[in-house]
Amino acid sequence: MLDVTSAHEIAADARVRANVVRLAAAQALTGANSAVIFATGAIVGATLAPDMSFATVPISMYVVGLAAGTLPTGAISRRFGRRAAFVIGTGLGTLTGLLGSFAILHGSFALFCIATFLGGLYGSVAQSYRFAAADGASAAYRPKAVSWVMAGGVFAGVLGPQLVQWTMDVWQPYLFAFSFLVQAAVALIAMGIVAGVDMPKPAPADLHGGRPLLTIVTQPRFIAAALCGIISYPMMNLVMTSAPLAMKMCGLSVSDSNFGIQWHIVAMYGPSFFTGTLIARFGAQKVVAAGLLLEAGAAGIGLSGLTAMHFWATLIVLGVGWNFSFIGASALVLETHRSQERNKVQAFNDFLVFGMMAIGSFSSGQLLANYGWSAVNLVVFPPVVLGLVVLSLVSWARRRKARLEAAMGEFPDAI
Repeated sequence: MLDVTSAHEIAADARVRANVVRLAAAQALTGANSAVIFATGAIVGATLAPDMSFATVPISMYVVGLAAGTLPTGAISRRFGRRAAFVIGTGLGTLTGLLGSFAILHGSFALFCIATFLGGLYGSVAQSYRFAAADGASAAYRPKAVSWVMAGGVFAGVLGPQLVQWTMDVWQPYLFAFSFLVQAAVALIAMGIVAGVDMPKPAPADLHGGRPLLTIVTQPRFIAAALCGIISYPMMNLVMTSAPLAMKMCGLSVSDSNFGIQWHIVAMYGPSFFTGTLIARFGAQKVVAAGLLLEAGAAGIGLSGLTAMHFWATLIVLGVGWNFSFIGASALVLETHRSQERNKVQAFNDFLVFGMMAIGSFSSGQLLANYGWSAVNLVVFPPVVLGLVVLSLVSWARRRKARLEAAMGEFPDAI
């Protein structure tokens, strides 16, 4: 029986590895979507918006799209399979580029915001790639599958900003208009890749099985995982969103900004080649804690100076911190649900993360415009402390429970 089980796990992991390759490639191309928006959104917004304080609204609309797309992505995946959701997402990515280019050419702030919102919907589908990679994998391989798919973002870190750098001046005087057109083409290529992912439709039993969502999400371990995701991603987004505009306000060039975003994205995804191994060795909670501490360290660097080097160092350390904390939190979520519960739990987790991220994102422009870059960095510290405290409490509770169970097993009459 053990040999049969082992053979099934090996066969399942072989299929998962093939999916991981495709999903990592899709992650790389999809990452170009977010890279283009984050590298250009605030700058285009400052050009088209009626007031400077609205400059980051296009990026905020991207984040709103991320939040708005999570639950529909889960519902579509649950009803029709993940592949259908992936193809729909890449179609939205194509619309993002076409409408974004049109909006810049016609000077429409409203249309540009709609384009970035569609980009957020595309991004919300792409967020499920990391969870999809673990479908059917053995428990030992799941963290590595998640981590390897996230590693595809390294290519996005190079492709996205370079795409902007190569194309931003093609249609003068319409800065970045051609960049969005090329982004649409990249999304079409991603569509061809995800169409080949081997993920059959869910079995009928999976559509109605599992525990109620409320039962799952009230587990202390899920609460800790979701909270750390809520802290990790929004705090990273707050600083990253503000950085290009802050650099411009400090007299630095668009090239300096593109360089910083490029290496930030590389730092976000580069550690993924070994993050899964770190989680397997040290546990997800320790990796999450290390990531949150690095995000706080990035904010400290941001407070220490306003040169290009300070901005670049902030963005790089911030990216590594996000990688550890967000992938670690995702691995914790995978430990809280059964296979038939995965779509609804994962979608709900992402809804919490990106819903909070959307709320925070709308304040980033006001925060930067009214209080400056230092205030943006100072906001990072309290949530990080909260996350570390909750992680410590959950870890302590688990150790205490384990000790009690061990005591009951050794001295059953004493408990």
